[in-house]
Amino acid sequence: MADHSIELPQVTFDFHQPLPDATCVLFLGGRMPSDAWAGKMLALQKNASIVAVDRGVATCRRLGIAPDLLLGDADSAAQDDWTWGEKNAAHVERHPIEKDFTDTQLALQRATQEDAVLLLTGAFGGRFDHAYSTMFSATQVKTPCVLADERETIAYLHAGETLTLHCHTQPKAISLLPMTAAVTGVTAKGLHWPLKGATLTQVLPNVVSNVLEADTRDCTISIRSGCLAVYACWVNR
Repeated sequence: MADHSIELPQVTFDFHQPLPDATCVLFLGGRMPSDAWAGKMLALQKNASIVAVDRGVATCRRLGIAPDLLLGDADSAAQDDWTWGEKNAAHVERHPIEKDFTDTQLALQRATQEDAVLLLTGAFGGRFDHAYSTMFSATQVKTPCVLADERETIAYLHAGETLTLHCHTQPKAISLLPMTAAVTGVTAKGLHWPLKGATLTQVLPNVVSNVLEADTRDCTISIRSGCLAVYACWVNR
């Protein structure tokens, strides 16, 4: 299963298909992950490259991790954090504040030049518009992409794909969020409210706050067409 999976401290995502050997961890500028979770997460990733995106450099500094790339316009990073990043990062890409793409979008463009699984942390919390942009921008990534911290995770399913969640700790809720106008052929097993061949629409995203079936820690979701975000959370608010 290892060649098909992305492992996190609280859940393992099995994509049922071979994944790239490399992993790229992007530290974004939203809610910072806890030190304990971030340390465990990094220990589970083998030889991952590290990208600090603007304010995400503060997390790298706090953890004592020199990023392989520091990227951003430095508008949200504290000056001392950015200066630390400039001194310690292997490469620095500073962009103008007035530009067409967000720092995260630019980081995704750079990261996808390599054949690597992408793991984004610092994607939740903070400003809703930033989280919204990140959620949809991640759907364009050609390799598996996961957004995660100790509280919340999102993994994406594209047409014809299957995903199994092996939950190491019981999540509070699992929701299926259409990222395209419609997602067809949605089948979900192992959930309290299962689905078989359902069509989910973006205008009425009603498959929220599902839970695992009693006495199980696994659920499997597959789709026929569209793009689906599989969201899980371990806190109620």
